[in-house]
Amino acid sequence: MPAYNAAKTLLQTHAEVMAQGVVDLVIVVDDASKDETTALARTLPNTIVHTHVKNLGYGGNQKTCYRLALENGADVVVMAHPDYQYTPKPIPAMVSIIGSGLYPCVIGSPILGGRAVHGGMPLWKYIANRLLTLAENVIMGAKLSEYHTGYRAFSRPLLESLPLAENSDDFVFDNQMLAQILWGGNLIAEVTCPTRYFAEASSINLNRSIRYGIGCLSTAVTYRLAKWGLIRSRLFPAASSARLTPQAAHSDAAA
Repeated sequence: MPAYNAAKTLLQTHAEVMAQGVVDLVIVVDDASKDETTALARTLPNTIVHTHVKNLGYGGNQKTCYRLALENGADVVVMAHPDYQYTPKPIPAMVSIIGSGLYPCVIGSPILGGRAVHGGMPLWKYIANRLLTLAENVIMGAKLSEYHTGYRAFSRPLLESLPLAENSDDFVFDNQMLAQILWGGNLIAEVTCPTRYFAEASSINLNRSIRYGIGCLSTAVTYRLAKWGLIRSRLFPAASSARLTPQAAHSDAAA
């Protein structure tokens, strides 16, 4: 759980995650919150808490999350935001898809169910999501319903194969990560997931959204130029082009 000022929703999210019965360990990384996130997290069972002394950004937080998950022996890693924007109830399905060896990555998509706007997604954000996703699919030759969900699950071998240290410490980290997975020839499964937009749910303002969109398009163009052999990029190294076999995934999970 990459956390920032999540004290109001952390307990509810954690309780529902553990209620699914498939998560062995929760890792909360507090990115220098100004509220009681760390103090509350330290009261929770089956939980490791790591607090950044200074704010490293959303991507920087995730880098710590994945490092700690791998260090603690996770075979399946689920990224679940503690703001309760995404319900933890799909976690068993996501873990099962990876644990059965079908896919090394699963994303929870609010777009698939057709209820994103009904769940409170602002109309401008929905339109921007659809246009940006269309552009990325065309440029990278993929067919994902969206690239912008923060709800993901990964197999251990997949995480170990990705050059995550080269990614941004900002919000575009998520987008770069999916592009790196596609770069390696790996398949990404999607499950429909309802989402909620409310005051405590994490979001970014219009200016940062514009910067994020530009970053996503830059990632897609870099991907395509690297595929054509016109440039070299640390995001997409040649050594990452080996596809993981379906048998590479196993079943112990951390969130």
